[in-house]
Amino acid sequence: MRRAGILMHISSLPSPYGIGTLGRAAYEFVDFLAAAKQAYWQVLPISPTGFGDSPYQSPCGFGGNPYFIDLDMLQKEGWLAEGELQLPRGEPDRVDYGRLYDTRYAVLRRACARLSEAPPADFFSFCEQEAGWLDDYALFMAFKTVYRANAWRDFPEPVRLRTPDALRAAEIAHEAEIRFWKLLQYLFYKQWRALKAYANERGVSIIGDLPIYAAPDSAEVWARPELFLLDANLAPEFTAGCPPDAFNPDGQHWGNPLFDWTAMRGEGYAWWIRRLHHAAALFDVTRIDHFRGFDSYYAIPAGRPDAKNGAWQAGPGMALFDAASRALGPLRIIAEDLGFLTDAVRRLVSESGYPGMRVLQFAFDGGGDNPYLPHNHDKNCVVYTGTHDNDTVAGWLETAPAEPAAYARAYLRLNQAEGEAWGFLKSVWASPGDLAIVQMQDILGLKSEARMNVPGTLGGNWAWRMTPGACTPALAETLGTLMALYKREGGE
Repeated sequence: MRRAGILMHISSLPSPYGIGTLGRAAYEFVDFLAAAKQAYWQVLPISPTGFGDSPYQSPCGFGGNPYFIDLDMLQKEGWLAEGELQLPRGEPDRVDYGRLYDTRYAVLRRACARLSEAPPADFFSFCEQEAGWLDDYALFMAFKTVYRANAWRDFPEPVRLRTPDALRAAEIAHEAEIRFWKLLQYLFYKQWRALKAYANERGVSIIGDLPIYAAPDSAEVWARPELFLLDANLAPEFTAGCPPDAFNPDGQHWGNPLFDWTAMRGEGYAWWIRRLHHAAALFDVTRIDHFRGFDSYYAIPAGRPDAKNGAWQAGPGMALFDAASRALGPLRIIAEDLGFLTDAVRRLVSESGYPGMRVLQFAFDGGGDNPYLPHNHDKNCVVYTGTHDNDTVAGWLETAPAEPAAYARAYLRLNQAEGEAWGFLKSVWASPGDLAIVQMQDILGLKSEARMNVPGTLGGNWAWRMTPGACTPALAETLGTLMALYKREGGE
């Protein structure tokens, strides 16, 4: 069935408090999507941001980002007083993560202090239901606060090594701090589930994003170090990344520890099954980032300054997804199969049956057999103008090398009268692919200043926000008409 959707992260929504939240603007965006006949809203990872403000480097892959908790909702429920919402507003089109870190937690602590005096009954059922990850995460964050630790490897040794006596003592000594972090997750999940239910009622499904790797400074690595390739001091022996290519002569060095797939296979891939089950409960569809890493992954020896001296190693292949299907039933997954692909990777994607990705910005290098060119798309794929790692369409057309840009203009028959970005979008919607996803920045015709992320750079990323009033009824009507034209009507 042909459908369409829009990619925009929660952080990019308008709000008066410096970052998008799960509040009023999120519900208004769902209404816009439904009116625009969009069947899907795709977001980036909703977990807490970590190193470099990246949602792909989270201290907990199971948790929700406390910054997304809507403060107006907390005030309405009586957990915040009106005067406590007088926060610095910041720029309406950018997220200032430093300011958020300095100001937001103080407000959330006030709300949680009131909640903690008489926690709702569903708080305790939430803690029981999510105990498999929540207990470790709350302990982890409490320790980071109490010990003022930059990373878990700076914890005192008994805590770093998770000796039972040390953990029991900590649970007693730091009970209030542990409860604070649990209350934050309770509030996030309560608001997230209400928003998702509203979206589903309006005919809009949520596509979530699951990073393949855990962050080095995360509750997952601290809680289960035996599942990662760590040395005797619990430091990574190898880290993840990509080899050098024409765009990155030094390669990409992400810094994530690698999985010990032998250990994971020995426990029936239970950790991954739990992760996929959790994602399936949060989202209607889950995009798995760097899907090719399940076939083979690039291992860089720890301590290397670049990715030049890594080596490809075999991943678990279909064994993991076969185990997950037996445990969970059919899974709705999008396989992010971008990057350096081999025949083995293509076989894995084909065997899984999951749709892969076709990014139109990648179509104009090489000849007519480039798989990203629309005439090479098959039905079982998701077609994008670009991803969060790409420039906007308008930005790409200005900055791309002359030959690919000229090829794109000729192939797509772009013109100034229509607007070149709209020509790009129409080609995505016209593709044979079952699902077409476009970035909100491209719908708005924004240039490089609205780019979400530049891979391999630190600072200034993940900050774009949509300004209030951008989602007009006229824009929704235009999109709805185009969805009818390209037989992609969805929504309510």
